[in-house]
Amino acid sequence: MAFLSDIFNRAGRVARGQANEGMSAVEDATFDATVRQTVADMRNELNKAVQASAVAMSNYNRLDAEYQKYVRQSQDWKDRAGVALDANNEDLARKALAKKAECDQQVASMQTSVDQSQKASDTLKQQVGELKRKIDEAERTATTLVARKNAAQAQRKVAEALAGVGNADNAFAALNRFEETVSKEEATAQAFNQLASTGKDDDLEKQFAALGSHGHGVDDDLAALKRERQLKPPSIPLSLPAGQ
Repeated sequence: MAFLSDIFNRAGRVARGQANEGMSAVEDATFDATVRQTVADMRNELNKAVQASAVAMSNYNRLDAEYQKYVRQSQDWKDRAGVALDANNEDLARKALAKKAECDQQVASMQTSVDQSQKASDTLKQQVGELKRKIDEAERTATTLVARKNAAQAQRKVAEALAGVGNADNAFAALNRFEETVSKEEATAQAFNQLASTGKDDDLEKQFAALGSHGHGVDDDLAALKRERQLKPPSIPLSLPAGQ
């Protein structure tokens, strides 16, 4: 079972590797769109954070408004108790102070919740501001990355063309193959010429040709003409000229 488990794990790694490689190829082919979509996703997350922060701030504002209401009521009942005392009505002053104590109890019970809500609201506002700053920076970085990517691809294509490497349809590579074909044909023709001249001595041929050219000249032509004329019989005219 351990062997099978290892096989499946290896197969899984291969499949994941192929999937990652395929995804990398897709991302490379759509680099510009992928980068910009990444920034768009970050802005979507920012919107979610802003909404969460707005909810937290709303809760704080609601709690704080309730809290401040009891604070004002406490002060108001205290002022009324003072008015009752000024009127020598201690019983009414006691009732006012009892109401004040109820308000103070509400203030005390809400104090912790208000403080926590305020802290959470302030933290979220700070985080949202930091997130906005990072997304703005990421957007500038994305624009720079796209420009750098395009420049790098252009430089690579120029370098591949100059080096004569790349795919099989590269024009420079095709021209090199044509040159190699012509060179092979020239070498083959030279080899056949060498085979055809095998057994011949060029120096001897030149010497015999020189002998033949030196033994034949104008004197030989004159002697041959004399012999030819001696062998021919003299020509007899068919009729004598008039008067002879």
